[in-house]
Amino acid sequence: MSRKKKSRTPGMAPEPVAVTRNRSQADVDGREQKRLKKRKGLKAGSRHSDGTTSNHSGSGIKRDPRLGSKKKIPLIVADVKKPSKQERKVSAEKELELLENDAQLNVLLDRIESGETLGAGLQKYVDEKLDRMEALMNQLGLVLPDEDDDEDAPVDAPVAKKKVPASDDELLSQFEGINMDQFKD
Repeated sequence: MSRKKKSRTPGMAPEPVAVTRNRSQADVDGREQKRLKKRKGLKAGSRHSDGTTSNHSGSGIKRDPRLGSKKKIPLIVADVKKPSKQERKVSAEKELELLENDAQLNVLLDRIESGETLGAGLQKYVDEKLDRMEALMNQLGLVLPDEDDDEDAPVDAPVAKKKVPASDDELLSQFEGINMDQFKD
């Protein structure tokens, strides 16, 4: 007996029923995760493609930033002339004059003299400028002797250096030989 091919005719099977599903949030999240997992990594061929879409419009071509500067470099180094002693002195005098005429420094010094206390930054600025002025005055030979030292010693008397005793015996003999009358007023 030969076999008959089944045919699908509309009357043979009952009509399929449309199934509606209520998807929970967990199902939706699961599908989203699955979709994202499939799209891992970069697209195929990205290593070989430039990755940028460029519109070549004549003058709008961008330069490659890896190319170096077009600034010319001198091949022969010129000797730097060192300033002479006279030129250094003149520049030191100019710098000292600028420091003496510095308006901000003068205002800060006036504030210090009036008894104000300055902040750390302003005090540091004043100290740096005064130190520089002192160094320039030393360089130019304009330093005056300290006033504190002059009050203690008489002006005409030469400064005598005290002999440091070498042993205990010398120290004892020096103590015994002190004239106490010179300390009485």
